[in-house]
Amino acid sequence: MKRLRLDRCAGQLLARPRTCSSPATGSLRYARSSQHLVQSTRSNSTAVAFTEPLESDQSPKTQTPWDPRMLPSPSPERSLRSAKLAALHARLSLSPRIPLQTLARTLIDASADENPQFNNTNLAFVGQTIMNYHVAEWIMCRYPRLPMTIVWEAMKGYAGNRTLFQVAKSWGVESAAAPGGEVDPGLLQFDHSDPSKGVALLGFGYTRVEVARLPKCNWRRGVANRVVFDDDFGNEVKPTADGGLKTGEREISDEDPAYMRYGNEDTRNVAEKAHALFVRAVVGAVYAHCGRDTAKAFIKAHILSRTLDLARVFRFNNPTVELATLCAREDFEAPVARLLSETGRLSRTPVFVVGIYSGKDKLGEAAGPSLDAARWKAAMNALKSWYLYSPGDNIRVPSDVLENNAKPWTPAYIDMGEIISR
Repeated sequence: MKRLRLDRCAGQLLARPRTCSSPATGSLRYARSSQHLVQSTRSNSTAVAFTEPLESDQSPKTQTPWDPRMLPSPSPERSLRSAKLAALHARLSLSPRIPLQTLARTLIDASADENPQFNNTNLAFVGQTIMNYHVAEWIMCRYPRLPMTIVWEAMKGYAGNRTLFQVAKSWGVESAAAPGGEVDPGLLQFDHSDPSKGVALLGFGYTRVEVARLPKCNWRRGVANRVVFDDDFGNEVKPTADGGLKTGEREISDEDPAYMRYGNEDTRNVAEKAHALFVRAVVGAVYAHCGRDTAKAFIKAHILSRTLDLARVFRFNNPTVELATLCAREDFEAPVARLLSETGRLSRTPVFVVGIYSGKDKLGEAAGPSLDAARWKAAMNALKSWYLYSPGDNIRVPSDVLENNAKPWTPAYIDMGEIISR
């Protein structure tokens, strides 16, 4: 199998200083104009001091090093002296093959430094692709009967911005008040004062023709249409003014104290996306330096190990009709609701226990304050028990066959599809 070139995917992991020598004297030449001041400073950030070109009968004149506050983000050499960065490296149990310079790069958002050689955009794109792939294959093999809309919500629950924000906070990552060259490299740097600043991470998806021609149209998007055109989370992709793509999702902020420190709703969304990009960039760094198997183990330990109650994601419009349609499709007997027990029928708080039966098999059971409510809840429980079927905990996913000495692939169970009520 031909190995991919990671330098094309992840870009330049460690930024190298770019210097130019004079043919006559061989000394370092630095830019004097204010237009190229920041660029030259950034290119020569690893140099200790700068010298003037040698004149006749003159000794080298050492100049004062550049002020780090003139840089948009800390120089890579400062990451070797950051205690916060070393603590984060040890806290995540990262491999020694991942240098501190790369870990420091994952903490620099595009809104803080627009130079792709120093921010985490490329690493975050690689990490997002790998993370979404492993999460999607695990969900589809673990719960093969889930409807596609529930699969998208499950992916948001495991790899969405809101979840990755909480993951970054659980890692003990702190954010800087404002980005700059004097900031500790172990702090997450992003500019939350201007939500429109920075380069947006481009994901997968296509724009619809009607959206490009009629931006204000809001036509209905079917599930099959969303699978083809939308991104990994089922969000609509729209074109931007600069020719790029952006998702139509708008994060909803809550009253969590971790969010409230970032000001209004727009700035909290910026902070949420910056933390999510940092987690994706860490996954991309692990993949770039340690390989596919280590990245998969890292995702399993930090992302897939989280608990997500999928039963609370479902929402049914008419569960009794959907259950009857399911039984007809699977050649089961028509479902029948039976009252199992009751108490306090004439009181203020009656309780009825209703079971849904298909022949002699009980499909679901629930209790409610009325017969209709109990019957609806029993039908919903029966549908959830069908959709949440799982072949077990120790399931195989398609990426397992890429391991060394792996067993031949056994086809996974594929369901006929979800029930669509009419």
